[in-house]
Formats: sequence, C-alpha cells, structure tokens
Amino acid sequence: MTTRLRPTGPFGRTLCAMVTPFTESGALDLDGAGALADRLVAGGCDGLVLSGTTGESPTTTDTEKAALVRAVREAVGDRAAVVAGVGTADTRHTAELAADAEKAGADGLLVVTPYYSRPPQDAVEAHFRTVADASGLPLMLYDIPGRTGTRIAPETMLRLAEHPRVVAVKDCAYDLLGTQRVLSGSGLAYYTGCEEFILPLYAIGGAGYVSTVANVAPGPLRAILDAFDAGDTAGAARAQLRTAPLVTRMMAAGLPGTVTAKSLLHSLGLPGGPPRPPLLPATPDTADELLALYEELEATLVTAG
Repeated sequence: MTTRLRPTGPFGRTLCAMVTPFTESGALDLDGAGALADRLVAGGCDGLVLSGTTGESPTTTDTEKAALVRAVREAVGDRAAVVAGVGTADTRHTAELAADAEKAGADGLLVVTPYYSRPPQDAVEAHFRTVADASGLPLMLYDIPGRTGTRIAPETMLRLAEHPRVVAVKDCAYDLLGTQRVLSGSGLAYYTGCEEFILPLYAIGGAGYVSTVANVAPGPLRAILDAFDAGDTAGAARAQLRTAPLVTRMMAAGLPGTVTAKSLLHSLGLPGGPPRPPLLPATPDTADELLALYEELEATLVTAG
C-alpha cells in the first residue's frame, strides 16, 4: 500500500471549529475551554479554530475572545495550531481583533466576509487586505455566503492569494467548480467547513477540514483523511459515509451546529455549557436523538475495527 503525498496545510489537516464553553450562568469557562482543547488535540485535531460561527463570536466580547486564545494556547502548547476567528462586519474592528489575537498567542486568523452590508467584490478584497496588513499572522479566508450574504468570488480569491499572509480558505460556498478554479490557479490551502465535503474536497487537493462535528467525533473524521492518505480510497469512502447520520442531524436538520455540538458535549459530560441567546439549548428529545446517533457511530467503529 502506498502513501499519498501532498503539501501539508499551514494549520495541519484536521481542524476543529471549537465551541466556546460557558458556565451554566453564561460566563466564559476558561478552565472548560482548556480541558476541551486538550481533549480535542489528544483525539486527533491538528488545530483548533476559536471564535468562529460555532464559537459564538457574535455574542462574545473582545476581551473574552483574547482570553480564550490565551487559555487554549496554554492548554495545548505547541501540540496544535490555534486559529482565532476575528471576522466582523466592520473592517476597523476586525483589524483591531487581528492585532489582539496575535498578542494573545494565536498562530493564524480566521476572517469571514463582512456580513449584512453586502459589500461588492472590490470592497471585499480591500477588507481582507486591510486585515492581512494589521498583524503578522497568516489568514484563512472564510467563505460562507449563506450566512454573510456575500461570496468571495473566485477571481477575488485569486487576487487575494497574491498577498503573502493570505494562505488558506475555509470553504462553505457549496461551489465545487469555483473551488477547483482557485485550487488550480493558486497556492491557497482549501479546508472544507462542510463535513459532507471532507473526502470530495480532499480528493481534489484540499488541505483538510474545519469541523463542528469534530467537537464530539474527532477520530471518525480524521479516519477519512488517514485512509485516503494511505491509499485506501474505498476505506476513506466508508469512513465518510459512516459519519453521515450524525453529520446530518448535527448540521443539516434546522439547528445551528453550536446548539447540537453543545448538546452532545453536555450529554457526554464534557465542557461546553449552554449557548448564549439568541440561541437556545436543544430540547430533551433532540438531545436524546443526538446521543443515540453518536452511540451508533461509536458502535460502528467497534464493528469496523
């Protein structure tokens, strides 16, 4: 069996979009964040992405974001990359958060397209260039038009790839053809943010994934890439399909991934706590369903192993 060789992504292959743990009263739980981060790295995550969509960035303060980076950095040391989400709808504010994250010890930045104002592409490009110049850290562009209302067009991606600190993309655009255009025309490392695309994107040269589901199932997701890298494409496909029921319920059944991930973490006795309003915790029925699907996945791993 041959081993497939590919360039290593700037933040590794397997990144978890980590939840931000809160106490039952809603305060930031830094001890819980450190414990969860340590568990995720031990479970197979090469990197942790903080304060993204799953990390509830719209409802955490600037001070909390910096404190979270420091706590996770202390917990994982140099065992994993720490990528700080700093994207906002305001270019100036985003640049300030980028500088704060660098001071707090982040290895890289996740920067989402400015939302709500729906800027045209020249303004999108100017926004990312301003943020890239605000610190010495590498940037992962976050393309998720379903939430922001604005694409990062492939042509804009290609121009931004010329900036020395724009190195990666978290791809949630559901445009595989556009993704291929950028992959073939640049050196950007593409990470899928959609678990159903882990194997498809990796197979055409993607760098890996940034996953919400990895909060609870880091091993089964990593197994997809490990099998592919070992030349076992059929095994990689089986591993991808094995995760589909849990992924579907966590990510495609009407609830935000933050809510479903925190529900499962609670059921498993792990740090997470409740989401902050306007998000509400999962109902007891949903929590039971999620736990049943998780246990089914764990059972199939025992059978497969």
